[in-house]
Amino acid sequence: MSRLVVASNRTATPGEERAGGLAVALWDALAERGGGLWFGWSGETAERETRGVRVVTEDNVEFALADLTEAEHEGYYLGYANRALWPVFHYRIDLARFDDADWDAYAGVNRRFGRLLHQLLRREDLVWVHDYHFLLLGQELRNNGWQGPLGFFLHIPFPPSEVFSALPQHQRIARGLAEFDLLGFQTQRDVRNFCRYMVEQNGAEALPDGHLRAFGRTIRAEAFPIGIDAQEFRSFTEADEARRAVERVQRFIGDRALVIGADRMDYSKGLPQRLKAFGRLLDDYEDLRGRVNLLQIAPPSRETVGAYRDLREELDRLTGRVNGDYSDLDYSPVRYLARGYSREVLAGLYRLARVGLVTPLHDGMNLVAKEYVAAQDPEDPGVLVLSEFAGAAERMPTALLVNPHDIGGVADAIRRALEMSRDERVERWRALDAEVRTNDIAAWRRSFLGALERTVGGKE
Repeated sequence: MSRLVVASNRTATPGEERAGGLAVALWDALAERGGGLWFGWSGETAERETRGVRVVTEDNVEFALADLTEAEHEGYYLGYANRALWPVFHYRIDLARFDDADWDAYAGVNRRFGRLLHQLLRREDLVWVHDYHFLLLGQELRNNGWQGPLGFFLHIPFPPSEVFSALPQHQRIARGLAEFDLLGFQTQRDVRNFCRYMVEQNGAEALPDGHLRAFGRTIRAEAFPIGIDAQEFRSFTEADEARRAVERVQRFIGDRALVIGADRMDYSKGLPQRLKAFGRLLDDYEDLRGRVNLLQIAPPSRETVGAYRDLREELDRLTGRVNGDYSDLDYSPVRYLARGYSREVLAGLYRLARVGLVTPLHDGMNLVAKEYVAAQDPEDPGVLVLSEFAGAAERMPTALLVNPHDIGGVADAIRRALEMSRDERVERWRALDAEVRTNDIAAWRRSFLGALERTVGGKE
């Protein structure tokens, strides 16, 4: 079996418990194959470029860690990746900052990391590159002489052609992506967007077998929806930490229904629209005042980027509006927590909640939706209210699907979920649970790697 080589912006931390679905999934993929190599940024910055990589070995997995200079971190990571690529890929051209110096830093890090990774490769390796930080890494590996199988998976959405082409360097990126043999996306919509972009903007030829001919190479784009370890997440609901969290929350909600949201504080998650929808629920339905609570967990992210500071201020203001209008001596409708919690705590809270509110404006997949489903009591499950623009919606049609921009529509969906009969809740949940269990994290990694292994020299 070929050695698996994974490249991602951040790796799991050697010697520490792996938190988060992707870190666990990639670790399991390496472990399944008896070990391998995981390459990425160390998380450390230095004033000047350091030579080579640090290699740490754990359970037959080699972690090859490279530092960034402070200038690279500012231009490559905070700059081009998070101020240009992230907003464009999430359909927010209005928030994007296009800076030539940031692009140069991004291309420079991909070039340097490509050179460092190539020095570690063996002839029979299987190379799997992850996410928007490394859109040019495949091209840099090819430039350094790598001829073996090369796969890429994008964890965030791929936008329509007219949105992606707003990037001044979009054709440079397209040439880089064409060096991968297999390009994996979360949804069929993302695949269609990518293929249409390649045909319209780069003159690619769509071949009848599902491949594309672009820039002199034959490549394949395919959907591989990422999942979770449903059995493991369900087990978290029985943990002591989960039980203690549920007891604490029950003290303040009493017999009121709980609606829960759990998201990173990011403008792609639709948090202001969600708070407005909950406010509309209480505005329009007097009988629900004092009978329902929203618990919104939103740990901060990318706090040095201006758009995120503005978002936090807006969330503070909207929470104050709803609580100011509808709180009483023994009731505050919204509890907004700008901090993170363990997966065990979240599992317990998801199980307690009558409604899971997952309403991003755009999301590659959104695993919170799947975790909410996995955590439910099969005999008395809650209801998932899910944005139609989350990747998860493509395979979860028995959720209550909503347009997150339709404030009144989301409010009505929350009310419908609160009033839904037990029989309907069970029927909807069973279909969702079957999807979450069948297309789990193991199925995701095995299907992608199986497709990549069938790829040799750009042909399946």
